[in-house]
Amino acid sequence: MRLSKEKLKELIANKLHKAGLSTEHADGVADVLVHADARGVHSHGAMRVEYYAERIAKGGLNNKPNFHFEKTGPSTAIFDGDNGVGHVAAKLAMDEAIKMAKENGVAIVGVKRIGHSGALSYFVQQAANENLIGISVCQSDPMVVPFGGAEPYYGTNPIAFAAPGKDGKHITFDMATTVQAWGKVLHARSKNEPIPDTWAVDSNGEPTTDPFKVNALLPIAGPKGYGLMMMVDVLSGILLGLPFGNKVSSMYHDLTEYRNLGQLHIVINPEYFVGLESFQEGISTTMKDLNNIKPASGFKQVSYPGQRSAEREKAYEENGIEIVDHIYEYLISDVIHNNVYDHKSPFAK
Repeated sequence: MRLSKEKLKELIANKLHKAGLSTEHADGVADVLVHADARGVHSHGAMRVEYYAERIAKGGLNNKPNFHFEKTGPSTAIFDGDNGVGHVAAKLAMDEAIKMAKENGVAIVGVKRIGHSGALSYFVQQAANENLIGISVCQSDPMVVPFGGAEPYYGTNPIAFAAPGKDGKHITFDMATTVQAWGKVLHARSKNEPIPDTWAVDSNGEPTTDPFKVNALLPIAGPKGYGLMMMVDVLSGILLGLPFGNKVSSMYHDLTEYRNLGQLHIVINPEYFVGLESFQEGISTTMKDLNNIKPASGFKQVSYPGQRSAEREKAYEENGIEIVDHIYEYLISDVIHNNVYDHKSPFAK
């Protein structure tokens, strides 16, 4: 099924509103989910709606949060999301970070006590759209074996980065610190497709290609990915006084409870360093240089980070966003949720 961005946003927002979110917050979540689907990151798009709807309906997300923003220094601040939807809190916190970076050259804003916030590329692109550099990191529930370990401790703990070039083009980088994000396993499950044996392990700690047998994910590049996910956990958990490591709340364990997650935005204003025009010229030159590198066997071109997603987004705008049929059927149905996520393991089927 192919849908326009506008129609997909409408269906998602309507479902989340029926689950209990205000119209404003339902629209805000839908913006982030459609952003993900439009860039081909379906693991963070419409397939997440039923999970959110179930958690909202059961009270595990505050549908009337009292957001609070407090500056703690000239370039530092805390945004308390009061356990509302993370997508909206993270967006508003980035708006504040952008204002501070424009005034002071740099901003670091901690976002605390929020629910899952979706694709981090959305938030760093907010900064890039304002000719600023955006960096965002966030913690997630333990589902990754640390290098050398046999049981999960850290989450997929993603990192995102965006920098503005000329003519509205950005370099955008958004990655989990695992070989793949958990959402990619969910996407494979939704299509009943196997996964590469380098993504995850089963209950015996052995590599598996069956997405339904996944019991833990693997860090990217072994000890290097392990170190990165530790760094993210420190910056978005310990630094903000929140639960960290294997104490981070599970996505599925109890959908009636708030999750108290953390996220950290860092925004840098190039004007305070090399100057915006020179910086944008450097980013645009980087893009061209990468595109002009001789491609390896099996590749048509070297793409700069975010290029293929941007091209995919343009194609989807022309032809519609492809949505799995059963997800579409759920979105157009009168069902709020099917009670399939609550009190499941982190690897719920």
